[in-house]
Amino acid sequence: MSLPADITALPPHGSGLRIGLFGGSFNPVHEGHRLVAEQCLRRLALDAVWLLVSPGNPLKDHTELAPLETRVRAARELTNHPRIQVTGLEAAHDFAYTVDTLEYLVRTCADTRFVWIMGADNLGQFHLWERWRRIAELMPMAIYARPGSAFRATVSRAAITLKADRIPEAEAEALATRPPPAWVYLHGITSSQSSTALRAARSDAAN
Repeated sequence: MSLPADITALPPHGSGLRIGLFGGSFNPVHEGHRLVAEQCLRRLALDAVWLLVSPGNPLKDHTELAPLETRVRAARELTNHPRIQVTGLEAAHDFAYTVDTLEYLVRTCADTRFVWIMGADNLGQFHLWERWRRIAELMPMAIYARPGSAFRATVSRAAITLKADRIPEAEAEALATRPPPAWVYLHGITSSQSSTALRAARSDAAN
């Protein structure tokens, strides 16, 4: 089924702009996602954050995955911020892996300064991602603290491998201008909400 053009469109970009890329299934999107996007806008001194809504994470079960258009529109409604853009552009290019998306964006928006954003829980399994070392070479990364994930994330295989490339949190505003590999671990406002718990609650309510 074809998707409306506005669902998969490439958001506005330009030379010198500092843009955070926050990927995920957002199934469903929740307050925690909005907090991460807003906090990264401020803490990293970004011009914009793009929520890249994935057609489906290769490491996750898709049984309960809502349609892409539904997830994109829900994320736009929840974030409702002039500098947070939500797109399902990966579906338009049949990208299954984050590395393919990031390589495409680096080529297409060559003068834009991108930062990859992900939660600390994802850093814990980052070494399982397709060509994860290449992702670290493509752009700086911001890892945002998640409740209960701090210790596991900072002693994970990827964190240890990239230990020499970590910058102090006090220098987070400079991350977008750092040549990769470079990453920062951000502590800030968090939410206990999770997409898994929200789906379970909906399932229980329907039964």
